[in-house]
Amino acid sequence: MMSAATPIIDNTTARRLFLDRHGLAALSGRATTDRVNETISALGFVQVDSINTVSRAHHMILSSRLPGYKETHLKRLLEKDRHLFEHWTHDASVIPTSSFPHWRLRFDRDRAKLIGRWRNWRQNGFEEKFNEVLKQVSDHGPVSSSTVGEDEARSKGGWWNWHPSKTALEFLWRTGELSVCHRRGFQKIYDLTERVIPQAHLAQRFDLEETIDWAARSALDRLGFATSGEIAAFWDLITPAEAKTWCEAKLASGEIIETLTEGADGSLRKSFLMPETLATLDKLSPLPPRVRILSPFDPALRDRKRAERLFGFHYRIEVFVPEPKRQYGYYVFPVLEGNSLIGRIDMKAYRADDRLHVRAFWPEVKTRMGKGRVGKLESEIDRIARFADCGSVSFEPDWLRVP
Repeated sequence: MMSAATPIIDNTTARRLFLDRHGLAALSGRATTDRVNETISALGFVQVDSINTVSRAHHMILSSRLPGYKETHLKRLLEKDRHLFEHWTHDASVIPTSSFPHWRLRFDRDRAKLIGRWRNWRQNGFEEKFNEVLKQVSDHGPVSSSTVGEDEARSKGGWWNWHPSKTALEFLWRTGELSVCHRRGFQKIYDLTERVIPQAHLAQRFDLEETIDWAARSALDRLGFATSGEIAAFWDLITPAEAKTWCEAKLASGEIIETLTEGADGSLRKSFLMPETLATLDKLSPLPPRVRILSPFDPALRDRKRAERLFGFHYRIEVFVPEPKRQYGYYVFPVLEGNSLIGRIDMKAYRADDRLHVRAFWPEVKTRMGKGRVGKLESEIDRIARFADCGSVSFEPDWLRVP
């Protein structure tokens, strides 16, 4: 139960803390492989997505934090240095390899969960292919979904049309027996986990309580403040019940404290945070005034409801919305200025024309687009064009919309 002395974090401070913990409070200096590795470790993970309207999500996430970021930085960390591995958090992500031992909990839980679901959904005998796929990889090296089960019938479509060996391959990856060793284009290439994950991390083991403690503690550290549900959802590794029990125990021991965090609408919401976090609130660095265009899958927007409570910014991706029903566009990018999400922009790279085309920018209702703000937005559009290897930028005549 909260006492009368429960600290209240005002909305401006909460935003600053949130952006600081999500790597958006300051630019981190010119990108190097080491800086990229440090940034991903600080964030916890970076979501991977295939949509390439301007650049793929994982590259945009890193570019928005690290000037001069190149795709080769991430490729080296994943495929050569093995400082990162690919697996699931709330979605497919690149994760520091130091976290791999804790992913054994996910492997075990997914094995029990998926085997029953996939038997019902696929009904294609994929379990019979486990040993065959593992032997193929062991004897002949890395494989992709197109090089296993070559004698099996292929059909076009989504996951429901996977042939048995592709299903087995995905299952073996989800349960930890195989790992992604590299990508060809965007296609995953798999090898035996023992050939991909460095031995030091492969050999390390944690029991359930140790992994729960690591997952909850590291999530709260990266979120700054959070409910037990938000802590559980961060890695999507432990259950809400496990996160709730952890919070209750740490609250009783004084390792975490309760606070009330002010939302954009002035409402107060109970959260947990670490005492040392509270002590840093007066020392947070000023936010950079520049405008930044974010990926729809940016870590700061992963939890759409949390971001909406904090910033008053309602955002939903419309990729799966039929075109006539879209409010903004197929793949619209949120725009951040200082501690505010000021609008969203619809743009696309036309690489055959060496051109980034801006269809529209919609400012938020209370955002005035004066000359200075428009100039900052245009500078960021130019940066995105350079990052996407587009030599020019074009605009629709009415690209600057009214709220």
